[in-house]
Amino acid sequence: MAALSAFKAIGRGLLGAAIGLAIGWGLALLLGAAIPADDATIRKPQVIIAVGYLFALIGWLLGVGLWSGWAREWLRLPTMELTETDWRRYFRFSLDHKVIGLQYLVTFVVLMLLAGVLALVVRVELATPGEDILGADGFNTVMGLHGIMMIAVAVATITGGLANYLVPLMIGAEDVAFPRVNALSYWIVPPVAILLILTPFFGGFDTGWTAYPPLSVVNANGQLLFLLAFLTFGLSSIFGGLNFTTTILKLRAPGMTLMRMPIFVWSVLGASLIAVTATQFVAFGLLMVILDRVVGTSFFDASKGGDPLLYEHIFWFYSHPAVYVMILPGFGIELEVISHFSRKPLFGYKYVVGSILAIVFLSMIVWAHHLFTSGMQDFLLIPFMATTEVISIPTGVIFLAALATMWRGRLRLTTAMLFAIGVVFNFLIGGVTGIFLADVPTDIHLQENYFTVAHFHYTIMGGEIFMIMAGLYYWFPKITGRMFSETLGKLHFVTMFVFFQLTFLPMFWVGMQGMNRRVADYNVEFGDLNQIISIMSYLLGASFIFMVINMVRAWFGGERAVGNPWGARTLEWQTTSPPPVENFDAPPEVTGDPYGYGTPEAPAHSSPATGTVGN
Repeated sequence: MAALSAFKAIGRGLLGAAIGLAIGWGLALLLGAAIPADDATIRKPQVIIAVGYLFALIGWLLGVGLWSGWAREWLRLPTMELTETDWRRYFRFSLDHKVIGLQYLVTFVVLMLLAGVLALVVRVELATPGEDILGADGFNTVMGLHGIMMIAVAVATITGGLANYLVPLMIGAEDVAFPRVNALSYWIVPPVAILLILTPFFGGFDTGWTAYPPLSVVNANGQLLFLLAFLTFGLSSIFGGLNFTTTILKLRAPGMTLMRMPIFVWSVLGASLIAVTATQFVAFGLLMVILDRVVGTSFFDASKGGDPLLYEHIFWFYSHPAVYVMILPGFGIELEVISHFSRKPLFGYKYVVGSILAIVFLSMIVWAHHLFTSGMQDFLLIPFMATTEVISIPTGVIFLAALATMWRGRLRLTTAMLFAIGVVFNFLIGGVTGIFLADVPTDIHLQENYFTVAHFHYTIMGGEIFMIMAGLYYWFPKITGRMFSETLGKLHFVTMFVFFQLTFLPMFWVGMQGMNRRVADYNVEFGDLNQIISIMSYLLGASFIFMVINMVRAWFGGERAVGNPWGARTLEWQTTSPPPVENFDAPPEVTGDPYGYGTPEAPAHSSPATGTVGN
């Protein structure tokens, strides 16, 4: 019975979605009657899909908990008390930031593994020349699904998962500023995953994850599902950004000044500012493509006065800052782990904070380097090349802070620390190769080939995904109350690190030799090296087996974790593992530096209710 009750909310959500879908379809059929006959065959299915999805999304949210836990209050009706404290709370509309953080984490770790499987399918196709398995259309759909899923993983695993669980703990708050909005931001996500999974059954989409028009306006209905999913996910990101910005600025514990905040909190604040200000632009761009498809507008139809290049500007005005929505929180994890396991204060803390804020600003003025080969006006090339080069300065400061913190430190090479050090190595390669793509002459040669694929993966997978691994291993005892196997964790790191290099380093060479990206077929001369890349990618995918076994085994049967197994000074480690519902037994007061290692006489926090102090 307990198992059945756990899924009641999801069952109500599915019922609400079915009712909403039926209402939406009925309304769409009425609207479809107004479509001109010569346009009805193409436009009517699009109207049915778009309107049906809108009402299904509303029905899902109301059923899963928005109505009983929130909307009833608008009508002055009593809302349902969300009181479960056992495992059932993870399958419902919970207001506890720790529950929502775990919901995000589990969802996006599973999505990451699924996206990895899709990457392996792509590499099976590319193992030999010719369209052997997927064909061009199937290849494009699988590649696009891999791309958008991994982008979602990179955006939401840290800011939705780890940040949701940890930021309130790290600043001494009981919860986030807007718990219901926080729950809403998560429960929007399952429909996104369902839409993406359904795209192959509606003809797929062959634009990749960027969805450039005019192709994205005229191709199969699977493209519309992709656009609706991307737009919905953008709403989740905006809700999360608003919540974290308000939480960090307004709910810090007494004594937690801005310059006493852990660097991870600063990095989440920076990413949240970008999410709030930039995500709305890609949402408008996606909405315009949807309107071109469904309503018949012509924002991007050049024959009717539209401009396809307008979409690229709107898309990249968000999507390059989005790189820093992914990377900034990852930098925060990297520096947290390196400082705590080097037993040294974070080098240049104030300069790192300044660099994070500088990146937030500069990320908004570099987008057009993605358009160097798209027909942009020549007089804009040099200014955007210069801004792209300038943003490497604050990024370099963060990189040097990591190196300087480790210098002459008492390094403890735990699994988390190894992944953090791996980030330093990988991001060095990603950063250096990025210079070639920032400079106009070399970018014109390299942008559409596998050099760009290798650079992007060294930045996002070699940086962001390795950072996620560092964070998962570092905070795993705090979240689960269990200790994992360091042996399995280090085996995961070694295999993942080695096979990552062997997979992506050769892509720089085949790219410089002229192998195009986003194609299912290629010249025979690249066959042998592509076969090696594919084999290495299979071994890279297999390395994650160690992570899955380790974490599942530890979560359900690992050794009990104490409150602070790493001996760290930040606030989240000064409570039990896992924390109680209210986070702390008594409100904490911050009295010192979270990275003040070597000064035990200066405690980092105190608890006025108990009179205890801690380091």
